[in-house]
Formats: sequence, structure tokens, C-alpha cells
Amino acid sequence: MDFDEAIAAHTAWKTRLKAYLRNPDKSLNVTSIALDNQCALGQWLHAEGAKYSASPEFTELMSQHANFHRSAADLIKRADAGESVAEEAALGTNSPFTKLSAQVVQLILKMKQKMR
Repeated sequence: MDFDEAIAAHTAWKTRLKAYLRNPDKSLNVTSIALDNQCALGQWLHAEGAKYSASPEFTELMSQHANFHRSAADLIKRADAGESVAEEAALGTNSPFTKLSAQVVQLILKMKQKMR
């Protein structure tokens, strides 16, 4: 996976999550979602992407990606409990979920620029 594919993987996962939040059908497991190594980006970060581990951006990306997954798990937990959280995830520009997602993408872009 390259940096562009990493961003695409994160975006695709986020799209899947937003669809789930609109229709929480219990198909996503909160415990698994809370783990940062279960999605395609997380698997790359913990394996092939670890070659960038000396970079401060990589360290920050690992941290923010883990925070993103904890935030996503919280949204799923709330949706599964009957709360309406789809708008918060989709439009809440100040929501932790949205901010963390943007930080993940920004850090991947910083790494991409640095590694050129």
C-alpha cells in the first residue's frame, strides 16, 4: 500500500462506518472497531508501514489512528443503543470523529511529502 492507497482505505472505511450509523444493523463489532489494527490502514501501519516508524509523523499517525478507532467505536456503541449519531459523524465538523479522521489524512499526506 502506498500513501494514496492508505488515504483511500481510510476514506472507504469511514464511508462504511457512516452508512452503518445511518442504519445500525449490529453488523459491526464495537470491540473490533476500537482496535486500530483491524482495518486496512491499521494493518499496513502495523506491518509494511512500520518501516516509517522513525518518523515523528508516523508516531503521531499511529496515535491519532488509534484515537480515531476509539471514537468510531464510541459512535457505534451509541448507535447500537438507539442514539442518532449519523449526522454527528457526517456533518459534525467539530466532532472528535471528524477531527480525528482529518488528522489521520493530514498525517498521511505529511508522511508522503516527507518521504519523497
